[in-house]
Amino acid sequence: MEDHWTPELSLHERGDSCRLSLGCYVYGEGRKLQEAADDLVARLLTLAFCLRSGSRLSVSPDGPALDVRWLTFLYELGELAASGNDIRERLFATGKARRAA
Repeated sequence: MEDHWTPELSLHERGDSCRLSLGCYVYGEGRKLQEAADDLVARLLTLAFCLRSGSRLSVSPDGPALDVRWLTFLYELGELAASGNDIRERLFATGKARRAA
């Protein structure tokens, strides 16, 4: 099977909130890990469908440079979702989240 690149997943916990970050481009937030994961999935699907539809994606010049692997990753997620599949397996199956301080 072909090896697919996936951005690093990290978990930041502060008090009663969680932030699940995927690379340095997108994150999900919630009071619980599941809520943060759901928020992350929703944000990724929005980006993936914008990319697939040909909508314009804006990247802040103050942010990190855009990695072409990210666009490929988003496109893959969009293809999975458009086929009726859940993107969670592709997103979370590659390993465990790294806990950040």
